Amino acid sequence: METLPGVPPEETPIYFYVGQHETKRNVQVTNLLVSQAQDVGYDMITRPITSSSFQNKVLAALDSYFEALSSAAKEEDVPYPLISPLTPEDTNLLPDEYISSMLAVTSPWIDLASPDPVIAHVSRQVFNLEVAYAAFCGVNNMVIEGPRLQGNVAIPVYARSIVQALNVGPYLNLQIRLPMTAKSSKDETQNPRHMASRMRSRYAEAADIASTSSDSLRSWDAWELIRTVCKFHGRLSVALSIPQKLPSMEIQSRWFSEPLRLIELHESTFMRNAKGFPVLSKAIQALITRYTRLKTSPWILLSDVGAIPTDDELDAANPAEDELPTPAQASSANRMPKRPKQKDLTPHLSYIRHLQRSQPPRPIIDRFASGYQDFLQSPLQPLTDNLESITYEVFEKDPVKYEWYERATAAALVDLKKTLNRDIVVAVVGAGRGPLMTRALKASASTGISILPYAVEKNPNAYVLLQNRNATDPLWGKRVQVVKTDMRAWAGPTLPSGEVGKVDILISELLGSFADNELSPECLDGVQHVLHPDHGVSIPTSYTAHFTPIASPKIYSDLLSRTGAGAEDRWELPYVSMLHQFDNLCLASAAKDSTTPSSKDDKAATEPLQPDVQQAWEFTHPIPQAILAQSQLRRGGSAAAGFGGAVGGDGWNEHNARFSKSTFTCTNRGVCHGLGGYFETVLYESKAQGGKKIELSTNPVTMDQKSKDMISWFPIFFPLKTPMYFPDKAEVEVSMWRQTDDRKVWYEWIVEVYARVGAGAETTRQRVAVSDLHSSWKNGCLM
Repeated sequence: METLPGVPPEETPIYFYVGQHETKRNVQVTNLLVSQAQDVGYDMITRPITSSSFQNKVLAALDSYFEALSSAAKEEDVPYPLISPLTPEDTNLLPDEYISSMLAVTSPWIDLASPDPVIAHVSRQVFNLEVAYAAFCGVNNMVIEGPRLQGNVAIPVYARSIVQALNVGPYLNLQIRLPMTAKSSKDETQNPRHMASRMRSRYAEAADIASTSSDSLRSWDAWELIRTVCKFHGRLSVALSIPQKLPSMEIQSRWFSEPLRLIELHESTFMRNAKGFPVLSKAIQALITRYTRLKTSPWILLSDVGAIPTDDELDAANPAEDELPTPAQASSANRMPKRPKQKDLTPHLSYIRHLQRSQPPRPIIDRFASGYQDFLQSPLQPLTDNLESITYEVFEKDPVKYEWYERATAAALVDLKKTLNRDIVVAVVGAGRGPLMTRALKASASTGISILPYAVEKNPNAYVLLQNRNATDPLWGKRVQVVKTDMRAWAGPTLPSGEVGKVDILISELLGSFADNELSPECLDGVQHVLHPDHGVSIPTSYTAHFTPIASPKIYSDLLSRTGAGAEDRWELPYVSMLHQFDNLCLASAAKDSTTPSSKDDKAATEPLQPDVQQAWEFTHPIPQAILAQSQLRRGGSAAAGFGGAVGGDGWNEHNARFSKSTFTCTNRGVCHGLGGYFETVLYESKAQGGKKIELSTNPVTMDQKSKDMISWFPIFFPLKTPMYFPDKAEVEVSMWRQTDDRKVWYEWIVEVYARVGAGAETTRQRVAVSDLHSSWKNGCLM
């Protein structure tokens, strides 16, 4: 029962923020041009920071250096070129009222990652000049050309320049422009206007461009190194260039998990339909829908789709309407020639706006969690804390959970009535505001089976509400016995005869995001003494915890930036979160080679992939009486009870400790930032219906099958203090413990990465990384 309070109203309209970019602008960006762009429907435009004359000056200085070098006795005798400060001829960027509507673009012809130290030195000078001047002018967002992806490039050198830029402009947001895959990048060594073309031959070695372009993760690898060197900086994000033919869903999901600020759609990304209009493939439409549903929706940048039309061009394409026709003209309108159709001078923009208007509605879970995606909160502790009414109210809005509980209760009533010739005793423990009690009464009415209802609640505030509901709710009809106590201290139901009896059906909703993290096992063990030992039914009857390794740079960055009290323990606590912007690193269909092109158009780019979510452990209720008896014996600490608990105390709760070790196979290399946790539960298995199970699930693999659109629980996230990079076809081993010292319960987890080295009979499995042993002992759930 873990979510954030407050359910948003009806879905808000989706809006795409669209910008216009020209690789080679042949006009200066003025306030008039920005105004014209806004008039035709663009939200922003790009502008270069420096001019072509500045480029000529820099290239000339570089050429002069190499010319001097050719006649020098020693290379060390010639000083590196120096680029002088900017002049009015070098830039037309000035602080003005439209500066916030512009995206400044650094020079794409420099090569910060060049292995040639002279080219890297000059590029760094140009880059620093542009960043400093843009920051001075008040630019908020800057698009930076990513490193070249061919050849022996020096990505760490590039990354260091970005670190420096982040320090120079404290209010400047940097977007690194990268292709989705290396296939879509160009070899700039053949462009005479690019500095890479001047790289000396001894630095241009080891450049097998064909093999480089076939590596679909090379672009992401470059980004991973850049953002790691920049320590996941909050002002650093990606401007992702989308190709016309998308890579596999694995690659799309990897980029989805990254901090996307821009989606670039080049003119070549579009296709032409039968009427000659630009359109996007179904796969790219689906990608845009998915990417723009992020909590911070990326902007869309239309690149080289045509210049911004001037007012004169708009007037010529859309002539003014003639004066209104006379009655005679109107009566003969069918004989008059039709007006020519107005010409669309921005067809790509018009198409994007059409996509915006035709976006499908968000799924229920996304609407419910709007604004809360990837927000971290500590798990609830209802045993030690008294929840507020608004928290209960959120759970009660779930359209699925309580309906399923009612079905389970009805099925249990039908099964028990076959052997019990009396009213069925039904107790809801941890009744809260009473939704489960209401469902139990509805199940009684729908089956025609009479019940004796009991509502047990320790929260004194909820106890008042329960009494009021019993007195005023017609369905309750003053029939419910409301008991104020901790369920573990409840002696049992006081029957109409005055005797203390046993409960036939015990109903609870004590499950947390990892099933047992709200101490459902301990609570239900403690109240089992009131359950009839022969035929007593617990709803739920069992629940299992599940997890899988995930990449979530957003959550890791959030945790990394936390300071203040308790920040030192931020890596040792599992968090409840509506996981949204993340990537499942391990897939059930891992045998498929994601780099192999699909034989069917768009198939590989649209097929859903199933994450490999594995079970950690299981709890069932009621538990055998022998286990409870031994637990009670150990509680006393006598010699007969043994030495004591493995991690402290007498060990009376050790039967609820758990350990699991799971191995996941990761086809593609990546970075693990933590574990995503889920649960499944069997509420009841109906005998009358041939063993049919009534189940709930937050496991993404089974949720749609078992409890589609359920919103009561968000997943849980177990963080890693240090992200773990792993190679292709690596194996990730996760060891997890549920520990207890009789006073509280906590979790511990450790992750190992193994790689297969060698070939054939010589293959060995070697560990290449291991995480810290994380422990939530300090923040354990108190019993």
